[in-house]
Amino acid sequence: MSRFTLPRDLYFGENSLAELKNLKGKKAVVVVGGGSMKKFGFLAQVENYLKEAGMEVKLLEGVEPDPSVETVMNGAQLMRDFEPDWIVSIGGGSPIDAAKAMWIFYEYPEFTFEQAVVPFGLPELRQKARFVAIPSTSGTATEVTAFSVITDYKAKIKYPLADFNLTPDIAIIDPALAQTMPPKLTAHTGMDALTHAIEAYVATARSHFSDPLAMQAIVMVRDFLIKSYEGDKIARDEMHIAQCLAGMAFSNALLGIVHSMAHKTGAVFHIPHGCANAIYLPYVIQFNRKTSQGRFATIARNLGLRGNSDVDLTNSLVAMIKDMNKKLDIPLTLKDYGITEEDFNANLDFISENALLDACTGSNPRPIDFDQMKKLFQCIYTGEDVTF
Repeated sequence: MSRFTLPRDLYFGENSLAELKNLKGKKAVVVVGGGSMKKFGFLAQVENYLKEAGMEVKLLEGVEPDPSVETVMNGAQLMRDFEPDWIVSIGGGSPIDAAKAMWIFYEYPEFTFEQAVVPFGLPELRQKARFVAIPSTSGTATEVTAFSVITDYKAKIKYPLADFNLTPDIAIIDPALAQTMPPKLTAHTGMDALTHAIEAYVATARSHFSDPLAMQAIVMVRDFLIKSYEGDKIARDEMHIAQCLAGMAFSNALLGIVHSMAHKTGAVFHIPHGCANAIYLPYVIQFNRKTSQGRFATIARNLGLRGNSDVDLTNSLVAMIKDMNKKLDIPLTLKDYGITEEDFNANLDFISENALLDACTGSNPRPIDFDQMKKLFQCIYTGEDVTF
């Protein structure tokens, strides 16, 4: 038996943020990151709508990019003191991911982080609060997923928490928020969305329900990401929908080793998550083609790419992704990103071992061992085609 889980309600389109004033409850904690949501007035709108709904509101501000275990635990303590019945998070993937993790330890104070990282092992949430997610970036799709990524800076590891309990109750996809993204963030989050969709389309848990969502997202990202990066308003709106579709797909179909590698190198080399995904994706497609070439070729056909065989079509897909990276000013290799050979080699065994242990590795369509992971990283560092 398989399962397909989404938020109970998804509100989208112009002024969808106003749905907050229809929530029923007494207290709400609003979890937010840096100052952009305050700067552009969205945080004030959220507060006002919640107060209009009759709720007492408390802000939890300043969640850092790549939220830490410490931030999560401090936020959970604030929630235990305030006792909200709604947790509302607004911003990029970081504050929403952090709020999801805080939710766990708010409801279960004795639960440990070591227990929380066990995939699909959380106790039943919604004992004290329900969850609303409002994304401001067009990539992570954490507003519709069963995942949260938290960083242990002492261990230099990013941990993906995975459990259907973490799927928000309500997602609000208001396109106005996405208009605030700077170009580089637009590029990185957009390639994150493309990676979500492509990995979901070949992942081991893919299904008839996830495939159409993944494919539609792939087509939309190809059609709109470059224009969105260039500042086109309509394209920005379309990308905000595309990334959400990709999220619905991968939350259920799961992901693969692009994300495993990005999680582990992000904490070591401080590469933005979407940028790492963009760099790794073409090489991982080359690695996975031995088991999934037919599905990669299907993607290429749906995109109208050229090729007389599945081999040619897969090559065209790899070339398209590299071309998108160039247009988005994203490096094609880890060396080009600026990682020195000395630093890369010093950390190669560490990142390879931890990527192998990442929760996303198990759903990659082709099994991989330690030596293959090292070799794959080496190809990504130099730009060599993956032929093994």
